[in-house]
Amino acid sequence: MEMGTSVLNQSSQRSWPTPLAILELLKPITWFPPMWAFACGVIATGIAITERWQVLLAGVLLAGPMVCATSQAINDWFDRHVDAINEPNRPIPSGRMPGRWGLYIAIIWTGLSLLVGWWISPWAFVATLIGLLLAWAYSAPPLRLKQNGWWGNAACGLSYEGLAWFTGSAVMLGDAFPSVASIILALLYSIGAHGIMTLNDFKAIEGDRQMGVRSLPVQLGINGAAWNACLMMIVPQYLVVGFLYWHGTSFHALAILVLIIAQLLMMKYFLEDPVKRALFLSGFGVPLFVSGMMISAFAVGRLA
Repeated sequence: MEMGTSVLNQSSQRSWPTPLAILELLKPITWFPPMWAFACGVIATGIAITERWQVLLAGVLLAGPMVCATSQAINDWFDRHVDAINEPNRPIPSGRMPGRWGLYIAIIWTGLSLLVGWWISPWAFVATLIGLLLAWAYSAPPLRLKQNGWWGNAACGLSYEGLAWFTGSAVMLGDAFPSVASIILALLYSIGAHGIMTLNDFKAIEGDRQMGVRSLPVQLGINGAAWNACLMMIVPQYLVVGFLYWHGTSFHALAILVLIIAQLLMMKYFLEDPVKRALFLSGFGVPLFVSGMMISAFAVGRLA
C-alpha cells in the first residue's frame, strides 16, 4: 500500500490534468457497445434517420462520449487506490490526473449528460438519469454493485444495452413512448449482456478473490460461471427468435437462429477451458450476439 500511496502522491506535481489524460480517463474504446445499442433503438422505431438527424447526433454523443464516459471516470476514481497497486500507469494513480480532478470530471460529465438528455426528450432524460444512477451505484460506496457479480453485471448490461436502446428509440420518437416490442428486445439483450460481462471476469479470478470481489467465477466456480455466461447469452436470443417469429418476421428470426448456432459451437469450445478461452468467446461470439441485436431492431422497425 505504501507503493500505491507514493504513486498517488505524484498528483501534487501538477495542478491540471492534460487533455490526453482526460481522454484516457473517459476510455473511448468502451463507447462502442452503448452506441451500437443506441443505433439499434433508433432502427427499431422504423423512422427515417434524416427526419431527426440533429437530435440523433446528440443522442449518439449522449450514449458514448457522455454517459458511458461518465461511468468510466466514476469507476477509475473509486478504484484509484487499487489501480495504484495493480495499474499505476492509469491517469489517476500516475499523477497525470492530479488531486481530485478524476472526481470533478465524473461530476461535470454527469451534469452535462443530464442536460443533453433533458434537451433531447423527457424519456431520453429519464433513461439518462437511470443510467447515471446505475453508474454511480456500480462503483461508489456504499453500494458498489461491482463487488457482486450478479448485481454489477446486471447494472452494466442494463446500462450498456437496455437503456442505450431505449434512449435511441426515445430520441427518434420525441415525447412518445417506445413500442412494447422494442422495450422487450432491449430487456432481453440486457439479460444477454449479463453473460457477456461474466466473460470479462475470467481474466481476474485470483485478484478478485484477494480483493474480496464476489465475481461470478468466484461465487460459482470456473465451470459454473462459464455455464452461467453461456446460458445468459443464449436463452434471451432464443426468446428473441420466438418473439420475432410470433410477430411474422420469420426471415429475421431465422437469421438470428443461424447466429445462435455459430455461437453454440464457439461456446462448446469455450466450456472446455473457460479461463483460457473467455477472450476467444468475447472476440468472436459477442460480435455475432450484437449482430443479432441489429437484425432484431430492423425486424421491429418493420412492424412500427
